[in-house]
Amino acid sequence: MQKRMTITMDEDVYEGLFRVVGRGKVSQFLQELARPHVLKNTALDEGYRAMAADPQYEAEAGEWIDGLIGDLSNDAR
Repeated sequence: MQKRMTITMDEDVYEGLFRVVGRGKVSQFLQELARPHVLKNTALDEGYRAMAADPQYEAEAGEWIDGLIGDLSNDAR
């Protein structure tokens, strides 16, 4: 269900939104911009949770990280 909201902003920002995003597209633009900041369960979060729950993936990631640490110890300082 969608809800209507009234917001207040500077006139130059208001005009810029219509110029850049286009009339009729401002609500969708602002919603997509705000979504990752206000909703906890984003697709990215769910993907990270799924990877963390996969023992094989975690083992491979651990090996990769350990390999990076070894590379750093060989760097000239």
